[in-house]
Amino acid sequence: MMDAATGTFEARSLIAAEETSACGAGGGLLMNEIIAALRTVHDPEIPLNIFDLGLIYHIDVKDPGLVEIGMTLTAPGCPVASEILGWVKTAVNRVEGVTETKVNLVFDPPWDQSRMSEEARLELGLE
Repeated sequence: MMDAATGTFEARSLIAAEETSACGAGGGLLMNEIIAALRTVHDPEIPLNIFDLGLIYHIDVKDPGLVEIGMTLTAPGCPVASEILGWVKTAVNRVEGVTETKVNLVFDPPWDQSRMSEEARLELGLE
């Protein structure tokens, strides 16, 4: 859910588009564009984007143009972890209004399938 006062998005619920569009002013629009950019980054082992997989835990838009992202991986020993972090940074830096992106890798709480969007679970045949 997006906190309009701080520009922070906690990715507990993956109904992001509806929640962020209600945030008002430019914050919700920028957040939607950041989420769209994150959806262009795909996990190399699971054929889905990292946002719908539930790998994004936190998005914080700071002034001026700084975005901080907290994310995890499906497995701590992922051999392409540094590459995925680079892909995320590149994708978000392409969003108009973003001048710098910091990506923090976290493993608490650990990722599990319950963090996936309903659409992602359906696409993978888990529902």
